[in-house]
Amino acid sequence: MSNTETTLDRRLNAYRADLADATLKGQVEAARFVEGTPARLAVPVAALRPRPDLAAGIDTELLLGEDVIVFERADGFAWVKAKADGYVGYLPETALSGAETALTHQVVVPRTFVYPGPDLRFPVSSALSMGSRFTVVGEAETRGTRYHLLADGRAIVASHCLPVGSWPDDDYVAIAARFLETPYLWGGRSGFGIDCSGLVQLSLQMTGRGAPRDSDMQAASLGEVISRDELRRGDLVFWKGHAGIMEDERTLLHANGHTMTVAREDFEAAVKRIGWLYDMPTGYRRPVA
Repeated sequence: MSNTETTLDRRLNAYRADLADATLKGQVEAARFVEGTPARLAVPVAALRPRPDLAAGIDTELLLGEDVIVFERADGFAWVKAKADGYVGYLPETALSGAETALTHQVVVPRTFVYPGPDLRFPVSSALSMGSRFTVVGEAETRGTRYHLLADGRAIVASHCLPVGSWPDDDYVAIAARFLETPYLWGGRSGFGIDCSGLVQLSLQMTGRGAPRDSDMQAASLGEVISRDELRRGDLVFWKGHAGIMEDERTLLHANGHTMTVAREDFEAAVKRIGWLYDMPTGYRRPVA
């Protein structure tokens, strides 16, 4: 293995001894290089894992409509790279479909339901998280409630959605606050369960801004470095293995394993409480507007 190869983050670079992303040719050694083929997530949420094993821990999650590049399909798993943040991992092959259809709308509330038809009294078919994207083919109204219709006849409440490219709020902290009391989930990135860096990433994405996935990536590159005495609403605080969002100069908003939810916490109290496990904060950053 070359010195260059050892510096590549396997979370963001698809390479193994037998197979690698063609864009890494000359940077890593592999028996075969492939261009990869486009695909799209076809299920509400899918866990992305570091190896093709359902017993493996979750690194992150992909949401309905998110695009990926597939490098391999084998033994029921697909080895993919997410287009939005570049994360690499394995997910069930059955979670994918083609990426030919243009996506028109996205969910902009923390969670919503999909019905078999345009009627809230129908039994629910599935549930979707904020950030999920889909294609609307028509509309219908039942007892004053308007629905978006999908190609298979299923329906989603229209007021829970916006066209792709439109955002529910310019203030990502306000988006993050919508997830209050959402259960904490290691590797989670949805309205059904979310972790600290997932909350930062998804909230920023829902204002049209990109962000790396993991807290160490965010701490190294997201926005600009600031000092502790500059903290204000929207600034980020990092510990080793943890990230939080300042709701104001005194209040931290974060998904955490202490409450096992997304919660508000007095910042100074949080620093003291977290300190015994993660030591003091390692840095502070301000996302670029």
